[in-house]
Amino acid sequence: MMYTCKSNIKIFACNSNMELATKVAKDLGLTLGQAEVTTFSDGEISVKINETIRGADVYIIQSTSYPVNDNLMELLIMIDAMKRASAGRITAVIPYYGYARQDRKARARDPISAKLVANLITCAGANRVLTMDLHCAQIQGFFDIPVDHLVGIPLLTKHYRDKFGEDLENVVAVSPDLGSVGRTRAFAEKLNIPIAIIDKRRPKANVSEIMNIIGEVKGKKVILVDDMIDTAGTITNAANALYERGAVEVDACCTHAVLSGPALERIEASPIQELLTLSTIYLPEEKRIQKIKIVSVADIFADAINCIHEGISVSKLFS
Repeated sequence: MMYTCKSNIKIFACNSNMELATKVAKDLGLTLGQAEVTTFSDGEISVKINETIRGADVYIIQSTSYPVNDNLMELLIMIDAMKRASAGRITAVIPYYGYARQDRKARARDPISAKLVANLITCAGANRVLTMDLHCAQIQGFFDIPVDHLVGIPLLTKHYRDKFGEDLENVVAVSPDLGSVGRTRAFAEKLNIPIAIIDKRRPKANVSEIMNIIGEVKGKKVILVDDMIDTAGTITNAANALYERGAVEVDACCTHAVLSGPALERIEASPIQELLTLSTIYLPEEKRIQKIKIVSVADIFADAINCIHEGISVSKLFS
């Protein structure tokens, strides 16, 4: 959708996902705001805003993906620059919200990093946040400013509806762990397909052990559903277990393709035929292996920004 006659709205971007930011601005009929985000020789972030933003409705697009700390600091410093330049309203558009995995005290003396980052964004001067598929929905409550939370499931399910068509009756949605059951159930309901659940034990961080599969997968095409894939240990172990238990085709999908460490090698070596992901995190060319298919989120973020700017309900995008 193309929007015209935008008054007093400006779209800026830091360095994490310039490709997405450019597409969002284009969908809104705008060009990206003039800004420079660089570093000093010692690594400190330098931000320069090269146009007036006094009284403007400003949207800063920045995923806090790898390098997480640099991208987070870029966002915080740009928000501060906008606030000090008298922007009318500042919305932090964070397609992927990093530091989301530590959202509670799972053990004694654990930090709650997701809350700390929320505090930092608020204190920097953001008036609201627009994000997609938080690792835990409760993180919305960590902010003392409005949060608009987009969901990626409609984009993912559209792809599979087009791919499988009438053969959906032979497809099963699979949750790779107990924590993803709610997400997988919502995904399956959109496609009207059954679900299965993998019960696993994780002996330590980034290491998973498959224990049991709850549900029927033999002779079925299966889709593993998760919000994010980091080192790909969980998803590839799950794919191997499903294949060993008689699944005839294994696909996987996620909103956020973090893909750190040995992720690409694991995916290449696994029985996963296709990994579908959204464009919330920029994937450089060397990571765009043949198995990975990317669906753009530019349209839905442009729609959401338009709704916020015009004072229209964002929830209508999912009705």
